[in-house]
Amino acid sequence: MRKIKAILTIIVLFAITTTSFGQKVKLKKGNFDFLSGVKELKIEYTYNDMKVGKYSEEDYLNKKATEFNKKEEGRGDKWKESWVNDRENRFEPLFEKLFTKYISKAKVKADQNVESEYTMIIHTYFTEPGYYAYVSSRPALINCEAIFVKSGSPDDVLAIVDIYKSPGNSIGATWDTGERIKESYAKAGKELAKFLLKKKAFK
Repeated sequence: MRKIKAILTIIVLFAITTTSFGQKVKLKKGNFDFLSGVKELKIEYTYNDMKVGKYSEEDYLNKKATEFNKKEEGRGDKWKESWVNDRENRFEPLFEKLFTKYISKAKVKADQNVESEYTMIIHTYFTEPGYYAYVSSRPALINCEAIFVKSGSPDDVLAIVDIYKSPGNSIGATWDTGERIKESYAKAGKELAKFLLKKKAFK
């Protein structure tokens, strides 16, 4: 039994390590000249046209809700509601917590409530929810992009940073989808801030 547990632990750790190594942060468009001297940055979030695994988000939610409702009446509806609410209640606060922690080194304040000339829109375009079972698991991950625009002019795109394969949890994540995914946003916030600091975006 101990050998089996040890093997499973190694497999899970390998999966997490592989996912972490796969993460990439890169500038897709524009440059950061406009951020020079900026001390406040507004953050917004969008999930438009997001894919979940191989499905559209709508198809994925309907599929999972139907499966859960068959097992227990109302369970799928509750799960579907939690899927949406987790964004505001768990993902976005954790992203901002880690992003703010690191970007504060440049003495920049960033959150959803500041009034700033520029806005950073975090657009999640892919989510892999992962899974957790007694014998195996897969970490969650997200792909998202930070779209920098003039506040009030979302079509005036100044720069885009892509965050690819930001890893979430699997170990100890139980059956809670949001618990698995939330760490993806924490990691994305941390790595995006470190990337901007490395590029001296706020010099």
